[in-house]
Amino acid sequence: MILPSPADVAASREPLTTAQLAGIVGPTRQLSRLDVVESSPSTNTALLRAVAESPEQWPHLSGIVADHQTAGRGRAGREWATPRGAALTVSLVLRPQTIAPEALGWAPLVAGLATVRALRDCGVGAYLKWPNDVVVEAGAKDIPGWGRWRKVVGILCEGVPGQRAVVAGIGINVSQSSAELPVPHAASLATLGATDLDRVRLMRALAAHVRDAVAAWEGEADGDGIRAEVERVCATIGWDVAVDVPDGVPVTGRAVGLSGAGALLVDIGAEVREVLAGDVRVRRA
Repeated sequence: MILPSPADVAASREPLTTAQLAGIVGPTRQLSRLDVVESSPSTNTALLRAVAESPEQWPHLSGIVADHQTAGRGRAGREWATPRGAALTVSLVLRPQTIAPEALGWAPLVAGLATVRALRDCGVGAYLKWPNDVVVEAGAKDIPGWGRWRKVVGILCEGVPGQRAVVAGIGINVSQSSAELPVPHAASLATLGATDLDRVRLMRALAAHVRDAVAAWEGEADGDGIRAEVERVCATIGWDVAVDVPDGVPVTGRAVGLSGAGALLVDIGAEVREVLAGDVRVRRA
């Protein structure tokens, strides 16, 4: 594997600017609004607060991208930080008008599908790990719970109280070295040997795929099309897994698909169990 040169890494970490991303913002473009900030503890926290205070100023597909996120949040209250300029951290408001409130649980899967497609555009063989990670099979050895999969993206979707809106936070590891990654099962585009670490191009691709994936989701009567698309890129399906569920005994079996609600379907032998939320650990035979 050829790793990027120090010059490539330095170029990737040049600060993001409003001017660089102006071309993807506008009435007929990928996003309706995008604020570029130098630093933010958490783009999700900042955007949730802004949308709550001034909802009319944050329409569908508006958001915040931070050049440096200092205290990112994940599921179950997990936190992480990255070196300045080493990741792409963005949060977007999704206001899908035709989606029933009970179907908004698909939001992280739709955001994950868009992220997988953006990374594949960059030559990275990405897959979705249910419910909200994007991974690449790249490890030289098994890591308990992850096997050979390595996490390159984390996604966090949160509903906006009192509004029919979801804030989708997407954090992509771009130029971190192995020493800069927080856990053994993490990877970055750089450690995966990606030749393109340009965060501006990546943001453009991501914005286009989020727009298109959400539009496809909204355009369906029954959701079967988006479910098929997500299942097609979901690495979890077909594996023997143990799912750590909130306040319950882990569900152990073979992941066989997704339900109409976006839940993971796990064949436990006597029945197929529907798991609405949890952390998936893969198990090798």
